[in-house]
Amino acid sequence: MTKRIVVWGTGFVGKMVIAEIDRHPLFELVGVGVSDPHKVGRDAGEICGLGRPLGVTATDDIDALIALRPDALVHFGPTAAHADANIALITRFLRAGIDVCSTAMTPWVWPTMHLNPPEWIVPVTEACELGESSCFTTGIDPGFANDLFPMTLMGVCAEVKRVRAAELLDYTNYTGDYENEMGIGRPPGHRALLETPDILVFAWGATVPMIAHAAGIMLDEITTTYDKWVTPTDRKSAKGVIEAGNVAAVRFTINGVYRGETRIQLEHVNRIGNDAAPDWPSGTENDVYRVEIDGTPSIVQETAFRFTDGSGRDAAAAGCLATGMRALNAVPAVNDLRPGWVTALDLPLIAGAGTIR
Repeated sequence: MTKRIVVWGTGFVGKMVIAEIDRHPLFELVGVGVSDPHKVGRDAGEICGLGRPLGVTATDDIDALIALRPDALVHFGPTAAHADANIALITRFLRAGIDVCSTAMTPWVWPTMHLNPPEWIVPVTEACELGESSCFTTGIDPGFANDLFPMTLMGVCAEVKRVRAAELLDYTNYTGDYENEMGIGRPPGHRALLETPDILVFAWGATVPMIAHAAGIMLDEITTTYDKWVTPTDRKSAKGVIEAGNVAAVRFTINGVYRGETRIQLEHVNRIGNDAAPDWPSGTENDVYRVEIDGTPSIVQETAFRFTDGSGRDAAAAGCLATGMRALNAVPAVNDLRPGWVTALDLPLIAGAGTIR
């Protein structure tokens, strides 16, 4: 049965997903919501650069979008740095009985994480109760690359001594905020936001307690590490030049400690140039998500997201599309679940119905 979809957000991810909805046999785009006043009144096809109209006009009128009675709001809003606006919008749809699948509030990947503030959780819980609706948050990392992938592989093991999920990416073409968040491009003495352990766990670590819960253990604590690599030469990036003597790579870990040992670990190695920080972990290919299980049996899996359609879009763009499609493809399963919070542990296998055509 075709699912009627409202998409909120026409940024990098939203544009790509809207283009895919237009070609998909099981989804129908019925509405597009935007917060940018310059996009209001424009056809979604024009906004997404498709070269043709889609017959759906972008609007900032939330009531009008709710009145469409879609099967779901697929929400590609801003990050958790804009939590108040995200919560205000999402709860309006939930109270109206419309399920939400979002990529925005990544701490919601595991809502019971101890660092989630009550004012982020209670309004959504109440809205789901009032509207008998469900709210699912996903992403790539935090999200399926470091929860679905490792937990699936753990399911074929007899014993797991340690599971590590790693993001190993070149940020040369990345245009997000890595200066303030990660310290890339800054002097080594600059203290980035993610160097503060609670902020790092809050922003990136929700899947650590999720995996622990799935494995049936209670962690002793969650610890972090944060390292920087200073470039000896100037390095070009999509955001300009990172001068010699500044940080051009970071490596951090979030560690779930059980019985005195790290048993669950998330690791990031993000570089400007694949030759940066040559002693740090790399994949067998560039730009991969890697799962390593030390166990019985031990397992190594690398996942590379790529476009092979001749469009020239890079690995980061491919990962962003996968992030958005995880939210969209989850809609039928989320519709079938009981009202309330939804996590990766609540969902059945999502095999991508309609993708082979």
